[in-house]
Amino acid sequence: MKRVNRKKVILLLIVFLIVYIVFDNNRIKIVHEEIVVDSLAKEIDGFTVLQVTDLHEKEFGNNQKRLIDKINSLEYDAIVFTGDMLNSKKSSNYAPYYKLIEGIENKEHALFVPGNADPVPYLIKQGEIVKDEFIMGMEERGVQFLESNYAIHLGESVIRIVDFESSIISEKRIASYRDTNVDGDYSPYIRMQLGNFNKNMVLDEGDTDLLIALNHYPVVDRRIDLLNSDPNYNMREFDLLLAGHYHGGQFRIPFYGAIFIPEAYYDRNGLFPPQDRVKGLWEYKGIKQYVSTGLGSSDTLPFMKFRLFNTSELNVITFTSKK
Repeated sequence: MKRVNRKKVILLLIVFLIVYIVFDNNRIKIVHEEIVVDSLAKEIDGFTVLQVTDLHEKEFGNNQKRLIDKINSLEYDAIVFTGDMLNSKKSSNYAPYYKLIEGIENKEHALFVPGNADPVPYLIKQGEIVKDEFIMGMEERGVQFLESNYAIHLGESVIRIVDFESSIISEKRIASYRDTNVDGDYSPYIRMQLGNFNKNMVLDEGDTDLLIALNHYPVVDRRIDLLNSDPNYNMREFDLLLAGHYHGGQFRIPFYGAIFIPEAYYDRNGLFPPQDRVKGLWEYKGIKQYVSTGLGSSDTLPFMKFRLFNTSELNVITFTSKK
């Protein structure tokens, strides 16, 4: 009986793993989730949101054909992009995202919130506040930058999709912003919105039948506790918060899960995180959150810009009153 050549076995395993990683990093799965909302109006029962997040300039076929075909094969009422379409704030490689949105057919309600790798939405040029060219190009192609509050009317019912961070700022904090003398280094994003805050914010949820918040970052339990205790913030009665950022851990171990997620609120800064907070649906103090693993990979370490046992995904979120 011949002895097993360990070197050959190890080499074969390495080759197999590389082939699998390349294959898995270039396929897309569709993940469906139902969100049960009590007393949901009949006309919005079944309202569906398609979430696309963390593209990171990833390309799925020539001119994003495979990704576009996947999206166009789905039925949805609104499509939301929850940040990190680019690899860094300084990147000018807009084509992977622009080609994607150019090919999407259903953009009747298409919204975007920025992530940490996207440009700051507003810039100060010659003393004037202007939108970044990335945002302007995106809007020219049919996707709206969500600054605060977007309403969808279905019959007599109103669905509001809001930017999470903007929606929780209290009147007290807004007043303090207005009374502050600031220079050009102050956040242009906040400065641009100050004049429209009262008009655009959800200050009274009485006219809202379904309230959906978008944020690039998941809002962890510890931060929810801090926000609830801070008078400068006003937590809303969100029916769902949609987020990305974690990539599902990017590198996952079979039968265990994520090794690391970028989360400063956790011990060890996200090393060996709580697995029930890495992806998917969870609820804390009445706030439901759904976190997508997204599509692309972070390039913090260029030689590790890939996913391991972590297939790229699109997320179809359907709101229902059925239990």
